[in-house]
Amino acid sequence: MIMQLRHAILGLLDIAPQSGYDLGRAFAGSVAHFWHADQSQIYRTIDRLEADGVVATELIVQTGRPDRRVHALTDAGRAELHAWLRSPVESPMPKEPFLARLFFAEPLGVEGVLALLDERAEAIRAEREQLAGIPRVTQGLGAVLRTATLDAGLRGADAELSWLADVRDAVAEELT
Repeated sequence: MIMQLRHAILGLLDIAPQSGYDLGRAFAGSVAHFWHADQSQIYRTIDRLEADGVVATELIVQTGRPDRRVHALTDAGRAELHAWLRSPVESPMPKEPFLARLFFAEPLGVEGVLALLDERAEAIRAEREQLAGIPRVTQGLGAVLRTATLDAGLRGADAELSWLADVRDAVAEELT
């Protein structure tokens, strides 16, 4: 079963009931290193999950602030999440915009390619800093698994920075 945004939302709701805003914060923080979703995608998907009966929504009336809609898994939602978790792991179908640019960057010349590499390195350093700031949960199987995915993101950033430095050196040699 191919992973979709719905599976990431079901997984986050399995950890704890959350509002759409809370889910957006989770996508921007705790799962940003392996799944991206903007707020409008999250709300559209929550609406579909609710229509499919896999998410139940509770309206929490608040004074002086907009009411909160807190979403939680239903039994059907938990069953769908478990079915996806047990399905065969799908092969990655990468789409790497940076690698596409690098592949075709020869018309930029050496200086342009070096600027492209520097821009990417700066973005990866910023991403790594964000990941390093994610608090680590320390107890239980869930904590072990969430720490493992965070470490994968950090190691991936470190590996890409090392690779970028190597590519930069190779491109800079073209100046000499």
